[in-house]
Amino acid sequence: MLKRSVQILALATLIPVAALASSDKPSPDVEAKIRATLTEQGYEVRKVEKEDGEYEAYALKDGQKLEIYMNDKMEIIRIEED
Repeated sequence: MLKRSVQILALATLIPVAALASSDKPSPDVEAKIRATLTEQGYEVRKVEKEDGEYEAYALKDGQKLEIYMNDKMEIIRIEED
């Protein structure tokens, strides 16, 4: 019975850690580069995240809400309307 409780407790502590690992915040240096790159192109960056190996910036341009996906080279991969 005690062994089962310990297993359940261990599993319960791992689930939130796995959820956090799937969506990360980029380092401050990388976030600054992304913001600078997109600002130079006329975007107003609101938020930057790293998800599934790509950087995702939430931004505005010409009144339109956009999700901008970038790779490690700071190249725009795709842009989607939010």
